[in-house]
Amino acid sequence: MSQKTERPVLSGQRIKTRKRDEREKYDPTGFRDAVIAGLEKTEGDLDQISKFLDSAGNKLDYRRYGEVLFDILIAGGLLVPGGSISQDGEKPRTNYCIFDAAEDMEAMRNHEQVFVKLIRRYKYLEKMFEEEMGKVLLFVKGFSPSERIKLARMTALWLVNGSVPPNVLLVLNNEHLIKDGIALEFLLELFTTFKQEKGIAYLIQALKKGGLESKLMDFFPPNKRTEEYFKQVFLDKELNEIIKLHKAQASQEAKRELQQTLIDDINDEKAHNEITADIKEFAQRTNIPDHEIIVIIWSTIMSLGEWNKKEELVTDQAVRHLKGYCTLLQSFASTDRSELALILKVQEFCYENMNFMKAFQKIILLFYKTEVLSEEIILRWYKDGHSNKGKMHFLEQMRKFVEWLQSAEEESESDGEQKNGE
Repeated sequence: MSQKTERPVLSGQRIKTRKRDEREKYDPTGFRDAVIAGLEKTEGDLDQISKFLDSAGNKLDYRRYGEVLFDILIAGGLLVPGGSISQDGEKPRTNYCIFDAAEDMEAMRNHEQVFVKLIRRYKYLEKMFEEEMGKVLLFVKGFSPSERIKLARMTALWLVNGSVPPNVLLVLNNEHLIKDGIALEFLLELFTTFKQEKGIAYLIQALKKGGLESKLMDFFPPNKRTEEYFKQVFLDKELNEIIKLHKAQASQEAKRELQQTLIDDINDEKAHNEITADIKEFAQRTNIPDHEIIVIIWSTIMSLGEWNKKEELVTDQAVRHLKGYCTLLQSFASTDRSELALILKVQEFCYENMNFMKAFQKIILLFYKTEVLSEEIILRWYKDGHSNKGKMHFLEQMRKFVEWLQSAEEESESDGEQKNGE
């Protein structure tokens, strides 16, 4: 009697027996065909397009094919890597899209409303639209010059109404888009449109929010990254405020670099004359004036102190700490403006660091004795050059010293008059 050998079975094997358990096949082309068929029936009427998109969301799977939907509304079909349109199917593309709209702003605003209404109706499309724009902007090289203009103008409108965040523009910082000037050309069109729609102040705010203010030069082709060319490009587009933003950002970066240079020099225990030489060379190269340098020196040396939390001890500690840097500060207290900037910075520091509130007068006295600050500037500060931060408190601290300075000044003048009389 023969025995049937049992077939081996894999441990843990799961056999699917129900077809409905299988995931529905991903079919972006089928989704595209359904959307295009619906758009064609509207004959390009934007109100009808909005109505169709509103109702189609109940039948078509926007959650799964949201990016495909935006491809169609922007480019007219299914975008493939490089920015071209997939040609699969009988009707792979529709003319009822942004790329086939008129370039004028009225047409752009009308198309903007299609997106606004769609995303307002289906809120989950917000995130998908942001991701889609990151992809579409990478494809701009594959679009025609006219399509780039329309996309730049629409992107400006989407930035203005908050449909996409400004940091999406960072994807344009791509070697292939930069070297041919495409990224720069796109941004210039976008900035100009944004300024016209919302104003330059909001554009600057958006650039800062998106983290672009320090990267503007990066969008220029490598062989054109000069300050002169940068200035000329934005002057030609009447975007003068962006030039100011760029200068301010460059200045901030230079100041941070200067602060680090100073910290490194101090940690390396360099002599003050060497530190002064390093700072002056750096300042000359970066055009940082002495009245800004002296504030940076103050902030840096105070950041290096380990301060006692007890108010009664911190004053003497601060004076001992600062004594070692008076010659360095004196090298940059070269003008009345520098001296006044230093006093105001000390006032601000003492006001913002409560343990130093009683230290102000002794710090200023130290700087007077070491000739960092002059009598004339201290009196000017006291009279009308002070800040409102802790004004009454600091003026009262300085009252007796100022009275002493004034009386000494009067005696000096009196002696001078007597000598002249003789």
